[in-house]
Amino acid sequence: MTIEGNAPAAVEHRARGSTGAEGVPPLHRRYPTIADLRKRARRRVPRFAFDFVDGGCGENEVRDHNRIALDAVKLVARYGLGGGGVNTELELFGRNYAAPIGISPMGMGGLLWPRAEIHLATAAQAMRVPYVLATPASASIEEIAGAAPDVFWFQLYGAPNNDNRITFDLVRRAETAGAHVLVVTIDTPVRAKRPQDWRNGLSVPFKPNLRTIFDIATSPAWAMEVWKQGVPRSANFVPYTGSPSPSAAEVAACTQRELRGGFLWETVERVRKAWPRPMIVKGIIHPDDAMRAIALGADGIIVSNHGGRTLDAAPASIDMLPAVVERVGGRIAVLMDSGIRTGLDVVRALALGAKMVLTGRPFLFGVAALGARGGTHVLEFFSEEIRMAMGQVGAKTLAEVRNATVLHPNAHKLPFSGANA
Repeated sequence: MTIEGNAPAAVEHRARGSTGAEGVPPLHRRYPTIADLRKRARRRVPRFAFDFVDGGCGENEVRDHNRIALDAVKLVARYGLGGGGVNTELELFGRNYAAPIGISPMGMGGLLWPRAEIHLATAAQAMRVPYVLATPASASIEEIAGAAPDVFWFQLYGAPNNDNRITFDLVRRAETAGAHVLVVTIDTPVRAKRPQDWRNGLSVPFKPNLRTIFDIATSPAWAMEVWKQGVPRSANFVPYTGSPSPSAAEVAACTQRELRGGFLWETVERVRKAWPRPMIVKGIIHPDDAMRAIALGADGIIVSNHGGRTLDAAPASIDMLPAVVERVGGRIAVLMDSGIRTGLDVVRALALGAKMVLTGRPFLFGVAALGARGGTHVLEFFSEEIRMAMGQVGAKTLAEVRNATVLHPNAHKLPFSGANA
């Protein structure tokens, strides 16, 4: 996709150098940043739902540090190299994508806005970027395969009971449905403490109190959508409840019972043998774990601290990215997530060696703010800013971005260096 070719109208207008609002659609003028969408989302949905998505674990230190670390990465611009088209196309795992941005897996996205996963998958299909469905999502593997057949990836959590019976049935279902990539998530060995959910009374099963009832009553657009679409539930676990027509509470209890801890490397190896298509290991921070994933046959890894939702003393993903990229040495694809809020952030990560960048919260904020239009709006937002940032650093292709000069103040502080460290 180039600026002159298939870019959306609003993206094309601004990428060509206009600094004013003339010709920019009203929606883009009103919500030009993720912060604007987040603000509207916060007004439209109950506090317990917003905090569930917006918050991290503990005191939110890592969630916030992801942003601080990204802002510290500076790109040295190169000028006088001429204008012309910027090409953001890339090939990854045997497929062509329009841009180096994908939608991260997010559990229970339907809590923030009903049918969020369907809306986002539909937008990803139209814009030709990956959509990663979470295991505990509000839409099923089969539904997303229908909505996004060309860009569907599936994120796998471990369900270790009965020798991982449900784990491997999810793998089977994803293969049957046609998921192109399996994303095995390893960074949830235990459940994290999320104080904001405790304060809001968000529990399994959900037990409304006066505060949550007030939250719902003062969020009429959200309440109406839930009334029309039904109470969100972990759709992938409906078949495992043992009931032909399980209630939302029964599905929640089943999900809570089965999703217990992260993967052992031995289980990752079993999954690799069972899955015939590209497989990624998500949640890599330490370079040694990257090498372990390679040894077990992974086709890629995602450098990630889970968006600050698992360990509140973890390093920022962007700070660990260079050390992991160096150790991997091009053997497999290295992707990154956590803290990404702008197209400039995407280009920062690409310049430090990432092949693609994923992000989640911005897309849920977009859907909560704008409903079905939100996913497309956020993808246009990222597409526009990626092109702008590439133009500023003098890169016409993604390969040229990786040659950009980067100032990364934390790189020299890392305890990992050298291919054999």
